[in-house]
Amino acid sequence: MSRVSTIKMTARQFLELGEDPPGVRLELVDGEIAVSPSPTPDHAYTVLSLGSILKVFADEHDAGVLLPDVDTVFGKHDVRRPDIVYFTNARKHLIGEKAIEGAPDLCVEVLSPSSRRIDRRDKFAQYAAGKVKYYWIVDPKQRTIEAYRLSGGKYVGRVRGSGSDVVKLPPFAKLAIPLAKLWRPK
Repeated sequence: MSRVSTIKMTARQFLELGEDPPGVRLELVDGEIAVSPSPTPDHAYTVLSLGSILKVFADEHDAGVLLPDVDTVFGKHDVRRPDIVYFTNARKHLIGEKAIEGAPDLCVEVLSPSSRRIDRRDKFAQYAAGKVKYYWIVDPKQRTIEAYRLSGGKYVGRVRGSGSDVVKLPPFAKLAIPLAKLWRPK
């Protein structure tokens, strides 16, 4: 009887691979490399628009650091790339030279056709297990945003907005986000 030995790649090994090849995004999921296509124009527009709004607010209020699309280590065999991560000033020491070395205060995922199930199910569970305090899911196709806060190891308190609503979402309770600015004009 022959045995198959499967050796999982570690986060450290994954981070040594360097930059992604053109046209794909790589993540490490349970020790295996997961490949996804480059973002769609709607996805990219929403990430840039939301990131700009959040960055201006964070800079004006000295409220911390925002980064887009950066490797974030969630365990020995897991490296994800949230569309936007946010750290309060007290936790920005977790931003390493090559990757994020601990749970962000906020992870934002903008849905793409290829990422819907992953962002709503897999990352939802993984970010909660990783102790990410806040998780936002933005859907440019449906023009919605959902914000969750971690309590007792689970995401609760869903706050939702859609279309042209103006929303205030944790952890930015003082920031009014005009959702109409997040959607690419058609």
